[in-house]
Amino acid sequence: MRGLSDVIAAQTWHFFNWGGRSIAHGLLQLTLMTGWFWADIISVIFNILLATVICKAAKVKGAVYYAMVWGMLYGLNANWKESLCWHSGAANYLYMTTFVLFFLWCYVRTLEGSKNLLGITLWVIPLGLVAGWSNENMGPTVWLLSLGIMLYLWFKERKWNWWMLLGNLTCLMGSLLVILAPGNFVRASETVDGKGLLWRIFLRCYYECKAMFDYLSPALLVLAVALCIGIGLCGIKLSRANVVYLLAALLSWGAMILSPHYPDRATFGTMVFMICVTVSIAGEVIRQKPALKPWVCMLGSVIWLRGMFFLAEYISVMWGWIVY
Repeated sequence: MRGLSDVIAAQTWHFFNWGGRSIAHGLLQLTLMTGWFWADIISVIFNILLATVICKAAKVKGAVYYAMVWGMLYGLNANWKESLCWHSGAANYLYMTTFVLFFLWCYVRTLEGSKNLLGITLWVIPLGLVAGWSNENMGPTVWLLSLGIMLYLWFKERKWNWWMLLGNLTCLMGSLLVILAPGNFVRASETVDGKGLLWRIFLRCYYECKAMFDYLSPALLVLAVALCIGIGLCGIKLSRANVVYLLAALLSWGAMILSPHYPDRATFGTMVFMICVTVSIAGEVIRQKPALKPWVCMLGSVIWLRGMFFLAEYISVMWGWIVY
């Protein structure tokens, strides 16, 4: 690849011959064109950006929460190597989830009565397109939720903003492009296994269960503990934002039943939505019950240590300090 024209040509071929994730793969090619060093730096920047957006979505501030989020991104991740460190995986999941969550957060802010972000009417148009044109499950999920928020505001409060409609329409456009790309049908035709309809239905249901009870089980367990402590012990009511993020997790997981393959790294976006709710509840518990802060921090520290252990182990293997 020598320039932007080569990237456009490659993604045009990809769109018609293999898949629809043109934005993610285009970003991947542009990133790799900068060289390995800068590609790694860009991945680190997106790690920071995603952690920042999660903290914004969870309405928490401070180094403790940032550390908790980073620990969760690694410690609760079914395949952190391929979703955060592998450049192709990072482009498809880390980069795209950052855009997707930021897009959804813009709507959630309005749902909770916050003022519009500066210039949002202009930049929500490309943001919506990128969010929709991300992954086959994440794009449609945030399109449905952004539409739901618009309808809720209209029927409940008789108000909504024009930027919401613009972002929703471009998100819909992106979602259709990623799903209906001719390359997706080419790829699907090469993965047909010749099995009967009932067998294929069984496998789809199996992959869904595999994702929930295997890949997502650490994040689901931590979320369940947070909900039990927050709602059951502290009497905290779920905010509108947390309801939206829980729905996002459910929809992004359930949408994968339409896919013949559900790899562990594809649960990354669903996990991020769960982390948003978990960290939000943790922050609310600390605000309402300051005496519980050490216990919440202790639980967060265990998750953080788990994530840092995986990262340190990976670095040790890469440098040859540990040999398997």
